[in-house]
Amino acid sequence: MVTVVELLSLLLVSVLWGCTNPFLKKGTEGIENVQHNNNNNNNRVSQLLAEVKFLFLNIKYLVPFLLNQSGSLVYYYTLSTTDLSLAVPVANSLTFLCTLLTGKLLGEEFGGKQAVAGMLLTMAGITLCVISSMDGEDTGKQNMTQAAH
Repeated sequence: MVTVVELLSLLLVSVLWGCTNPFLKKGTEGIENVQHNNNNNNNRVSQLLAEVKFLFLNIKYLVPFLLNQSGSLVYYYTLSTTDLSLAVPVANSLTFLCTLLTGKLLGEEFGGKQAVAGMLLTMAGITLCVISSMDGEDTGKQNMTQAAH
C-alpha cells in the first residue's frame, strides 16, 4: 500500500525536477555563442569542454542543476520503497505539470486550452493510479482472507 511519505517523496521529486527545468533552459542561454578556437584534431572535444565550463561556471545554470540532481537522489531512494508501476508515472506526470506551471510563471508560452485539458487529464490519470494502488493491495488482502475461510 502506498504511504503518505511515498506520495510526498514523489511530489518532492516532481517539484525538484519540474520547477528546475525552465530555469535550466534559461541558464543555458548564450551557450550557442561559446567558441573554442583550437586548430587541432580534438576540436569537438575542446568545444564540448568549453561548453561544459560555461555551464558549470554559470550560477544561473548550476543552482537549478544541483536542485534537479537532488530530485534524482530522492527519486532513486523512493524507487527502493515504492511500487514502480506507481512511482514512474506519478513522478514523470507531475514533473510535466510542474514544468508547465513554472514556465508560465517565468513568462513562457502555456499552450492554451489544450495544455489545460492535458493537465486535467494527467491529474485524473495520476489520481486513478494512486487510488488503484491504495485499493489494489487492500482488495488483494481481502480476497486472500475470504479464500482462507
